[in-house]
Amino acid sequence: MPGRVLTEIVDSEVLRDNALHDPNARRAAIWLPPSYDRQPDRRYPVIYWLAGFTGTGEMLFQGSPWQPGLGERLDRLVDTGAMGEVIVVAPDCFTRLGGSQYLDSPATGRYETHLTSELVPYIDHRFRTRAAREGRAVGGKSSGGYGALVLAMRHPTLFCALACHSGDAYFDLAVIPDIARTVRTLRKHGGVEGFLVYFAHAVSKGHDDITTIMMLAMGACYSPDASRPAGIALPFDLDTGELDEAIWRRWKAWDPTEMVKVTPHATALAQLKLLFIDAGTRDEYGLDLGARILCRRLRDLGIAFEHQEFDDGHRGIPYRYDVSLPKLAAAIGATPPP
Repeated sequence: MPGRVLTEIVDSEVLRDNALHDPNARRAAIWLPPSYDRQPDRRYPVIYWLAGFTGTGEMLFQGSPWQPGLGERLDRLVDTGAMGEVIVVAPDCFTRLGGSQYLDSPATGRYETHLTSELVPYIDHRFRTRAAREGRAVGGKSSGGYGALVLAMRHPTLFCALACHSGDAYFDLAVIPDIARTVRTLRKHGGVEGFLVYFAHAVSKGHDDITTIMMLAMGACYSPDASRPAGIALPFDLDTGELDEAIWRRWKAWDPTEMVKVTPHATALAQLKLLFIDAGTRDEYGLDLGARILCRRLRDLGIAFEHQEFDDGHRGIPYRYDVSLPKLAAAIGATPPP
């Protein structure tokens, strides 16, 4: 018997009047397990599953002709006995820049606060959850994997397990190679503000456009600056591409390979029941190498983790959720359907 997918609209106070004028009413996609409606006295652990850049929670459930949506995947995993029953919540933290990195920023909005202080309490009030740290996990892919790492480090009282698929890490390898493409694209469209006008109206958005909007989104999250165009300080010279060391240090402070050096963050990861990290060995952003660097630093700190690699790139890898979702479910005490 399949689970049930529904959408809850959460009216966010902390996102009201955000700088990008994005909607503060947020659509959270939710998967309820097969027994939820049949067993009204039963409570369930919850996995928060975060979409990658340009994605929303609802999009995760759509699937494609070659990949099942998240709901269909969960149905199969539970039906075959591969995982116990959980509630899965896929938030909407999308912005008109393509994403929020699940962080608070004056240039985008308070998306970290929305998720941790509004959405989690809303879900615990609205549904029959196990409303405690031991009953919550967080995971995702790409920017979603990054968000899972950062949220687990910064909110140790909320989550006891995390899964990071191809999450942003070691920005030196993941970000710097895209600077030249971004500089040339911004120059072509007259700078940051000119590019944003072009991007908003472009019917077809090419590879250079997506690379550039992603760089701007990261700048809005990692180095907001109200004195700069669109409130974004970029870590390079817009004319030459030369790295701006001061702004780059602001970015690096949000790099998980640097964040783990901060004692409270390391302590939070050490207390997890599960810390699962993977990436494809042909990842186009070098995130397999970023994962290796992060895992080496975790190992040096004596933090337990599980690290896997697989022969693939960055895109089209939701099949890896078949590995992580059962692990997360087990870590938060999920049990099979009756």
